Amino acid sequence: MSHNIRRIGSIKNELLKKSREATLAAVQIFDKTKNGAYKYWELERCINFESSPIDKHAANNLRFLIGLRHEIEHQMTTRIDDLLSARFQACCLNYNIYVKELFGDEMGIDRHLSFSLQFSTIETEQKDMLSEHSELPAHIQSYIQKFDNKLSEDEYANQKYAYRILFVPKTANRKGQADRVIEFVKSDSPLAEKTNITYAMIKETEKPKYLASQILEVVSKEGFINFTMYQHTKLWQSLDGKNPGKGYGTMVAGKYWRWYDSWIKVVISHCKSKGQEYR
Repeated sequence: MSHNIRRIGSIKNELLKKSREATLAAVQIFDKTKNGAYKYWELERCINFESSPIDKHAANNLRFLIGLRHEIEHQMTTRIDDLLSARFQACCLNYNIYVKELFGDEMGIDRHLSFSLQFSTIETEQKDMLSEHSELPAHIQSYIQKFDNKLSEDEYANQKYAYRILFVPKTANRKGQADRVIEFVKSDSPLAEKTNITYAMIKETEKPKYLASQILEVVSKEGFINFTMYQHTKLWQSLDGKNPGKGYGTMVAGKYWRWYDSWIKVVISHCKSKGQEYR
């Protein structure tokens, strides 16, 4: 009980600190603008400006994080740290690239910061959490999926949008060979190609999975508010959607059916084909 009280107190203090900082910043900005000082553009307006020096991939990263910030406003965000760490990492690296490009190499922060290390190993339970992230609120899951679906495959895979690194434990063949904690290999090397193939095979079995209710939430946000659970059931029955061979979903723990992203595309395509019926 005392542990819970301390945790609530720490959350309260953190939110209070943030609220004070935001209030002071807002008052300061208001006072300056009403007295005739320059009113500066917000970040989103800057990256949308046609003369912005930021490339589209780095801009996509910022747009995603700005939108995410709006979705989780006034909420604690620790549950998404692991899930979206690649995008946070990309944002930091993009900052370093552009601050040096625009203001000189001496302004870079790479001399002061290195890769952060996670000291705990990733257990199976953690892996499942990262792949399914079912604990996230539905509106955040929907936002992430909707934003990613708007990107092309090249945009989604670009390192400036999400900086993804695959860590593989390495066993040294001889003394002194693996002294470095992190060793980088070229992406087109035989070792990298072999590792990526293995990862792709693993990743294929760890697709994000959705409840039928989550499918309806996504479809509703696409404008098909009259597509109900009844219509969804009729659709998957008519298409034999729960046949594992179709690739639309899978059985979890031997008794719970979960849908893949591919099924969401089928449902949205079906709704579009019906014109205004579900709108």
